[in-house]
Amino acid sequence: MTNPIHFTPSSLRITPLTVPEHVTVQELFGAMASLPWSQLLDSGGSTASKSRFDILVWSPAVTLSCKDGKTVIEDLREAEIATYSVSESPIDAAIALTSSFENSVDAGALDAFRGLPFVLGMAGFISYDYGRYLEQLPDTNPNEYACPDFAAGLYDRAIIYDNQARQFYYCCLDYVEAFSVETLLETTQSTHFALTSDWQSNLSKQAYLTRLEQIHDYLVAGDCYQVNFAQRFSAKYQGNAWVAYKRLTQANKAPFSAFIQLPECSVISVSPERFIQCNDGQIETKPIKGTRPRFSDADQDAASANALLSAEKDRAENLMIVDLLRNDISKHSVPGSVKVPELFSLESYPAVHHMVSKIQSQLLPDSHPLELLAACFPGGSITGAPKIRAMEVIEELEPSRRAIYCGSVFYLGIRRDLDSSICIRTVLAENNTLYCWAGGGIVLDSNPEEEFDETLAKVAKILPVLESTLAES
Repeated sequence: MTNPIHFTPSSLRITPLTVPEHVTVQELFGAMASLPWSQLLDSGGSTASKSRFDILVWSPAVTLSCKDGKTVIEDLREAEIATYSVSESPIDAAIALTSSFENSVDAGALDAFRGLPFVLGMAGFISYDYGRYLEQLPDTNPNEYACPDFAAGLYDRAIIYDNQARQFYYCCLDYVEAFSVETLLETTQSTHFALTSDWQSNLSKQAYLTRLEQIHDYLVAGDCYQVNFAQRFSAKYQGNAWVAYKRLTQANKAPFSAFIQLPECSVISVSPERFIQCNDGQIETKPIKGTRPRFSDADQDAASANALLSAEKDRAENLMIVDLLRNDISKHSVPGSVKVPELFSLESYPAVHHMVSKIQSQLLPDSHPLELLAACFPGGSITGAPKIRAMEVIEELEPSRRAIYCGSVFYLGIRRDLDSSICIRTVLAENNTLYCWAGGGIVLDSNPEEEFDETLAKVAKILPVLESTLAES
């Protein structure tokens, strides 16, 4: 692997940041939200998955992106941007880039701040369609999106917020200019966002049910044990995608929320699902399989949760994906270290209850966390099993590509600490159009009508929340 970028040896600085008590993470990030390559990795006010930290990054030193098989690195540190095309895959290029960056940083300041995640490093996303770079897959549906297949920035400055201690930290390399909260908060923010059309699905209900019949035939024939099938909703909009994100996070307290602003598009994610986490060589993944709607009546809501936990279909579906992920992470795990400490647990969110399991293992000493991420990508919980055949069926029967949906938002810090999400409950905003998807795992005993209703339950705190602005426009 080659890296065309040179990093000058630098020292890490971490300083507590004084922010007015009334200023929230979103208010602080809002001042930079319109900048290309600004990102907020947001715990969303959730207490699930041990959520504690929010990460704000902007003005990357270097960017790495890939579209239609072409990988490009841009060095943004000088007034005149230097652009390099590289022959490696984006994952291999990212490993070379981040390794060079890590080696250039004197990270002695970390000793006093061991509990902080990320600090500095790479953050971005991998689209579901990046799976074509990893496996031989059919290419039936046109790529109609501006959204890249892979996009990540390498950041030499970041703000980390510890929402348990209620403390902000400014992390940067020694050559980065001083940071002024006051100046940032003076930035004028646009507050306009409105839909200019109703939401439309790319499948009628009857077309959705017909495709489930086709999946059933594949399952009976033994092609697959499970296929995750989705429909896509779209609507026209005008205004600021950041405003849409804020509205969605008010309605969804999701531990893996994220807002990413790229030159081509905005990614708005209120995901509840972790994909792969790796800290100090300890690997964890938490697949979600099994969903029931929430209810305002406490007894009805509890009955819905209990019905999920006792449903044999959902437990079997969850177990299939646990087995798939155990196999995926074992490729880069110490033999014998893969364990399942939690099976069929309940996590509850504003719109739905989910059945969640936890798998853990130990990273092989000579494996890189990004190699692990690539080996598991895309997540089995949103493809089906066996993974490759399920992805072939998805390409055949879903009329549109998935883009960011079912991809992954991730970060890799300078200590090689990795965390990532599965991009469910995610909206792509580009060219004045919003795209939002919802799907579910289809198995032999799936009830097609119930599966269709489940997709609507999953976007019950997304589509109506954004649609409520239609009448105001």
